[in-house]
Amino acid sequence: MFAIVQAAGWPIWPLLLASVIAVALIIERSLALRRARVVPSGLLQRVVAEYRKNGASMAMADELDAHSPLGRVLGAGLRNVGSSRDIMRDAIEEVGSVVAHDLQRYLTTLGTIASISPLMGLFGTVVGMIEIFGSQAPSGSNPIQLAHGISVALYNTGFGLLIAIPSMIFWRHFRALVDGFIIEMQQQAVRLVEVLHGERSS
Repeated sequence: MFAIVQAAGWPIWPLLLASVIAVALIIERSLALRRARVVPSGLLQRVVAEYRKNGASMAMADELDAHSPLGRVLGAGLRNVGSSRDIMRDAIEEVGSVVAHDLQRYLTTLGTIASISPLMGLFGTVVGMIEIFGSQAPSGSNPIQLAHGISVALYNTGFGLLIAIPSMIFWRHFRALVDGFIIEMQQQAVRLVEVLHGERSS
C-alpha cells in the first residue's frame, strides 16, 4: 500500500483523506439510519393505546423524545393535544423539519466527496502529465521521471474513481432512505392527529 502511495505522488494524499472521511460517514449513517432506530414498528399503536389508557402527559412526551425520531414527531402531537387540529399539525411540522434535518446530517459532505473525487483524481493526472513533459529534455527522456509521471497520472485517476463510485451509491441510497422515512413519519403523524381529535378510531 505504501508503495502505491509513493508511486502515486503527493496528489493522492487529499484523496486518501477523502476516502477515510467517506468510509467514516458511510458507517455512521448506516448505523444512524436503521429502520428500527428511526421509525420503530408499532410505536404509533403503543402511543395511541397509552393515550387512551392514561391520557397525555409530559413524562410520556419526554420519553418519546428520547425514543426515536418518530417518537419526537409523535411527542410534539401529544404536547399539543388540547390545542386545535391546525396548531397540533403546525407543532408536528416544526419538529418534523428539525428531525428531517438531523436525518440528512453528513449527506451533503458524502455527496460532495462523491462529486469532487474524480476532479481530485483528474488533478493528479494533470500533475503526472506535467512530470511526463518535464522529463523531456534535448538530450533525451528521463525514463525514471517518465515512469513516475505515468504512475502519478494513472494511480490518481483510478483512486479518484474508486472513491467516487461507492460514495455516490451510498449517497443516493441514504437520500432515498431518508425520503422514505420522512414520508412514513408524516403519514403516522397525520394518523395520530386524526386519532387524538376523534376523526379516526386507530
